[in-house]
Amino acid sequence: MKRFIKPIALMLVVLMVGVIAAACGNSGSGAKVSVGIVLPTKDEPRWVQDEQRFKDALSGTKYTTEILFSQGSSAKEKENVETLINKGIQVLIICPHDGAAAAAAVEAAKKEGITVIAYDRLITNTDAVDYYVTFDSLAVGAAQAQYLVDNAQGTGVPLYLYAGAASDNNAFLFFEGAWKVLQPKIADGTFKIANSSEAEALKGTAELTRDQLGAIIGQVTTNWDPNEAKNKAQTHLTAAPADMKGNVAILAPNDGTARSIADVFGTDSAVTSYLVTGQDAEKASIQYIIDGKQSMTVFKDVRTLVKDAMGMAVSILDGNTPETTGSYNNGTIDVKAKQTDVIVVDKNNVKAELIDSGYYEASEFTGL
Repeated sequence: MKRFIKPIALMLVVLMVGVIAAACGNSGSGAKVSVGIVLPTKDEPRWVQDEQRFKDALSGTKYTTEILFSQGSSAKEKENVETLINKGIQVLIICPHDGAAAAAAVEAAKKEGITVIAYDRLITNTDAVDYYVTFDSLAVGAAQAQYLVDNAQGTGVPLYLYAGAASDNNAFLFFEGAWKVLQPKIADGTFKIANSSEAEALKGTAELTRDQLGAIIGQVTTNWDPNEAKNKAQTHLTAAPADMKGNVAILAPNDGTARSIADVFGTDSAVTSYLVTGQDAEKASIQYIIDGKQSMTVFKDVRTLVKDAMGMAVSILDGNTPETTGSYNNGTIDVKAKQTDVIVVDKNNVKAELIDSGYYEASEFTGL
């Protein structure tokens, strides 16, 4: 009997050490997470950059974070939120793939007493959103449109309109902001609409309803997809008569779609020149701007947006009320918001705004 005691005791000790080591090594299983972050996809450079910036923003504090990606799936997004709820988060920062579909996910978080911060894109038709951290989306669209107005030459300039995804509330805000600037110039003949019968029918209407915006966006949506943008641009140019070519202006919603659309217009021999807008100051688009292939981008300094979002989360965790600068109606409630300014960047100020500010390194580009 005695000779079995030592081996059994030794086995028990080994098992206990193994259990303890496993518990210590797996921080995700038992460790509480303070701030849960859900981002829409890892397939776009913007969101990968945000991931690292969120991690950096929380370093040096007593709080912890976990960041999950939804990969363009609302079902995966809801699953991610449930995973983070189970890890004991107190604050959820979420950039929804689909603003309306995300309502169910944040309602589940709200039921658990979690404070919900919509990040960059508003979550709609729910009262389960506490705060919204955003760039001024109306100002983004207005800046894009104003660039076209300021740089278009003459009258009767063909205007090609493109928009983001109809599932993204920001796409509506961007287009609404642009329309308010463009519509008077369409009405006075500076621009003529080249690729949207819905926009043509509404060219005399300064203030568009949500349904009217949706009708135009439905025709010219890129779904934020460069390939879809390319295909639409090719279709539009193939169908365009001669008087819709020459010197043209293009409202492109972001940098990824801008580059695809620019590539198409740049290879049409009947297009003499083009102005094309963008946003996000993606590295590839900065090179396009330097090379004269993209006209401008709206620089939304994500460093500031991340800092604002994480600052708001820390304020909540510390038991304080976060600072806000405005509000947005999401269809159910007015959501308190912290707005971050945007900057127009073109060839003239690209070095000052993006290189001298430390956002990018000069060595990352040619032709500066």
